Amino acid sequence: MKLLSYIHDGRPRFGALRGQDQIVALDGQGHDSLQAALAAGDLPTLARLADTLPATHKLGQVRLQPPIPAPEKIICVGVNYGKRNEEYQDGSAPPAYPSVFPRFPGSFVGHGEPLLRPPESEQLDYEGEIAIVIGKAGRRIAAEDAWSHIAGLTCLNEGTVRDWLKHGKFNVTQGKNFDASGSMGPWLVTADEFDPAAPLTVSTRVNGELRQQDTTDNLMFPFAELIRYISIWTTLKPGDVISTGTPIGAGVRYTPPRFLKPGDVVEVEVAGIGVLSNPVADETAVSAQGARHAQ
Repeated sequence: MKLLSYIHDGRPRFGALRGQDQIVALDGQGHDSLQAALAAGDLPTLARLADTLPATHKLGQVRLQPPIPAPEKIICVGVNYGKRNEEYQDGSAPPAYPSVFPRFPGSFVGHGEPLLRPPESEQLDYEGEIAIVIGKAGRRIAAEDAWSHIAGLTCLNEGTVRDWLKHGKFNVTQGKNFDASGSMGPWLVTADEFDPAAPLTVSTRVNGELRQQDTTDNLMFPFAELIRYISIWTTLKPGDVISTGTPIGAGVRYTPPRFLKPGDVVEVEVAGIGVLSNPVADETAVSAQGARHAQ
């Protein structure tokens, strides 16, 4: 089942995708958001409603948001594909523990929305990833129980402002949290659609050119281990997002670097989920356009 959050007629809503472009609205059926439905453990009810209710509108009639527009926690994992550690060329051994950092909901937009390059930097970069959406709360979750805590998976572009990563001595928070610098979506595909033992492929394209591609077979810390480790120190709650790392091939690793510029289109594709696509725009240009429309 594909579940999505969206804006229709100026109102936030959520629903299920039927076929290629038919949306079955599910708000007003006991929950006003997908996150609330997950918290109530109502995925089976949503599946039944998605099969029986009529479609209400089409994808082209709505503005997509991230599947969970305002999660309590977005936890990102750095340097998690095997070749990423080698990419740093610092001679370090593979890490013993995952490298994690937080992102804020406002740093992500939905499918089709522009990624904004801030006026403070020309080093906006892409990072295609697979994101886990938590469906059942838990603390100190055993690895063998981890999959039962997953509501589903989605695509994520963990957009990064590279020079701002270097402002802090011990953290990367600044460069990872510029407003609208990343994206998530287009929808959440429920966990029952995946085989936990089968690898998933993530690919990133910029203007149609393949830049990144790898499979979860090469994760240093697989999904279950990430959930086990993270839930030791924080309670994972329904709607929380864990972004599981990006393969080699980010723009900063090219010589010269190939950062994103206005007019570019970034696509993150995950087999079994779909394609997350976003154009790139200058934040100043979007702000000026909005100001003109307001006049």
